[in-house]
Amino acid sequence: MTDEYVLEVAAQSISVTSPQKVFFSERAETKLDLLRYYLAVAEPLMRAAGGRPTLMQRFPHGAEGSSFFQKRVPDSAPEWLQTTIVSTPNGTTSRALVLADMAHVAWAVNLACLGFHLWPNLHDQPEVADELRLDLDPQPDVDFDGVRTAAAELRRLLDELGIAGYPKTTGNRGLHVYVRLEPRWDSYQVRAAAVAVARELERRRPELITSAWWKEERGRRVFVDYNQNAPHKTVFGAWSVRARPGAQVSAPLFWDEIGTIHPDELTIASVPERLAATGDPWQGMSEQPQSLEPLLELHVRDRAAGLRDAPWPPVYPKQPDEPPRVAPSRARKR
Repeated sequence: MTDEYVLEVAAQSISVTSPQKVFFSERAETKLDLLRYYLAVAEPLMRAAGGRPTLMQRFPHGAEGSSFFQKRVPDSAPEWLQTTIVSTPNGTTSRALVLADMAHVAWAVNLACLGFHLWPNLHDQPEVADELRLDLDPQPDVDFDGVRTAAAELRRLLDELGIAGYPKTTGNRGLHVYVRLEPRWDSYQVRAAAVAVARELERRRPELITSAWWKEERGRRVFVDYNQNAPHKTVFGAWSVRARPGAQVSAPLFWDEIGTIHPDELTIASVPERLAATGDPWQGMSEQPQSLEPLLELHVRDRAAGLRDAPWPPVYPKQPDEPPRVAPSRARKR
């Protein structure tokens, strides 16, 4: 076992310390195995994440150890590292890593960053959100078959509106569906569209799908988490690796695969081979950016019918026309 491993990545020399340190216990995969996985999926990873700011979650003791979020790039970072200034919901700014190329990915992996939590914008267009992220979040006692059914309902809605969506596993129990957008809207507008999607899906399948923000109201359903599109909100990126013993990947899928693949099957051991065999399911996503207008029309319809804004997370300032930020059960007690 050596204490350091040096490799050339994107014209930079990256020193990997403790390369044989086990990060994932199920197959004893190491930090070097993790880095080799990212190099194997470099092309589709850069298509999905290249040029985006990222929030690093570091696991110095491996996937099953404690972790911490590092919002700011350390002062000891190499001079070639590309960074950008990002804001949090409360207005705090920090210097974040930009995934400019695979050298930046390798540098972060060496810091025990297993996956990447990405902003919904490119670093040089901070006011424009160019992706809608629809998060199908199964509540307790909802299995993946329920998520599959919710995804099929979402696909039908997008097809009706002429919008191309691209699914991926979350690396855990749910699914994300992304829509690459024309660079015309900010995060407030994109979130409004996501709220409209959640409400429309709930109308169509109320026994299966919910838009309820408060957990006590969700029941055994799939929650469409519209607040994943709130301004400055990061979401776990495509091809990123989860902190799970099996090293599961948040892996892009073809729509027709959702019925046959289980997320637990998609790991750093299996995904590179799958990519080589089937190609990148998100290959053409950025080549055909979509209009948000059909979903904004749903939003306008809902507001005209008297619906208020949906609740925001507590870290955000109070928004105009937002309902009280108190769980319904607490409101009744008051």
